[in-house]
Amino acid sequence: MRTDESPEALGKTIGHEIESLGHEYALRTRTIAQMINGELVAERVTAMLSGFFAVLALLLASIGLYGLMSYTVTRRTREIGIRVAIGAQRQNALWIVLRETLTLALFGIAIGIPSALAGTRLIATMLFGLSPSDPSTIATVSLLLLLVALFAGYLPARRASKIDPIAALRSE
Repeated sequence: MRTDESPEALGKTIGHEIESLGHEYALRTRTIAQMINGELVAERVTAMLSGFFAVLALLLASIGLYGLMSYTVTRRTREIGIRVAIGAQRQNALWIVLRETLTLALFGIAIGIPSALAGTRLIATMLFGLSPSDPSTIATVSLLLLLVALFAGYLPARRASKIDPIAALRSE
C-alpha cells in the first residue's frame, strides 16, 4: 500500500483490523525498506568482514615491513656508521633505508596489481556500482600502501640516521 503517513503506523492499524476478523487471518506487515534491509544483511556482513580483514592485512604488512627494515638497519649499522664517518650526511642514511623500503613496496604493488586483476572474476558479483578493475580505486589503494610503507620504514630509517659512527665501528 502507498501512504503519505508513517508506513509502520499504517501497518499496525491494518494489522489490528485484520486480527479483529480472527486469528486465522494473522498478518505480518513489513515496509519496503525493512524488506530491502533484510535481503542485504548477508552482503553487509560480507562487506564488513572484508573491510576488517583488509585493515588487518594492512596492519600485518606494515608490522612485517617495519620488522624487516629494523632488522636491516641493525645488520647494516656498521656500514651506515662508516658512511657517516667518512662524511655522508645524516639525510643520506635516512634515504638509504627509505629507498629500500620504497623498493620493496613498489615491488609488492607491481606483483599485487596484476594478481588482483586476475582475481577480479571471483569478487565481481560482490561489487555494487564499482568495476572490479576501477583505476581510481587501484591508484588510491596503491598510494595508501606506499604511505603505510613509508611510515613503516621511517622509524628504522630515523634510527639509522642517528647512528653514532664511533659506536657503530666498535660494534660487531
